[in-house]
Amino acid sequence: MRESDAISGKHAKAFVTINGQVEELFYARSLEATIEKNKTDVPVLGKTNVGQKATGWTGTGTLNIYYVTSRFRQLMLDYVKTGRDFYFDLQVSNEDPTSSTGRQTVVLKNCNLDSVIAAQFDATSDDALNEDIAFTFDDYDVLEQFSNI
Repeated sequence: MRESDAISGKHAKAFVTINGQVEELFYARSLEATIEKNKTDVPVLGKTNVGQKATGWTGTGTLNIYYVTSRFRQLMLDYVKTGRDFYFDLQVSNEDPTSSTGRQTVVLKNCNLDSVIAAQFDATSDDALNEDIAFTFDDYDVLEQFSNI
């Protein structure tokens, strides 16, 4: 691997689709989404180890954004007031122009927020306010894959 093929996360683009409206997440700082397999123990007669069998999966993620939008707070407020939950899709593309790997685009489907910050301030810091938004998702697609290097 050449050093120039390492992907810089600063070149990523992210979009959220809520109620059919697509919005660029220009205020995003970072995102990490993980798929974890759910496994159950499978003891087998004659073996001293306990085997594992995959029985499903769970998708979780964290989106860190600058504290400059009320969009997610408003969605959560609607849920608090009406009890109607909301779901959205997140699309993330990574493409570093200095890398020969090309672009990868992933869509996280049916994302659902775990929590949002209702209000915040920090008079002791010179840093811009930001917030972590935890979420789950129940499907995903890889629309574009990195090229082999």
